[in-house]
Amino acid sequence: MRRYETIYILRPSLGEEEINTIIDNTNAIILKEGGSIIHLDRWGLRKFAYLIKKESQGTYILCDYATEPAAVFEMERKFRIDDSVLKYMTVKLADDITEEKIEQAKVDIATRKAAKESGESDENDDSDDDDANDSDE
Repeated sequence: MRRYETIYILRPSLGEEEINTIIDNTNAIILKEGGSIIHLDRWGLRKFAYLIKKESQGTYILCDYATEPAAVFEMERKFRIDDSVLKYMTVKLADDITEEKIEQAKVDIATRKAAKESGESDENDDSDDDDANDSDE
């Protein structure tokens, strides 16, 4: 198996149910080939720097996974056919990944996410202090 990361952008007019269907279908392709989803992140609706297929914004989805190359080809084939997908990009992160590395990657991502969430609350507290210090100068 290889480790990949795919980001895909969906039309902004899609409802939550349609977005979930596309994500589920994409994940099913990966899992059907014996792959594993390491991390799925919905970035939400974002504005584009330029128009893409006459749209000025889109819903971003980031998927980090391990699977065989055949699953990636099938997933990208479906993206090309589906009008709901505005753009997509797949990057190979590793040529070979074991089950242990997959589990370690999941743990690392969960740890980073927890640290980020606790760090955000700490940063908010610190930023108040910084503002107070700036006014003294």
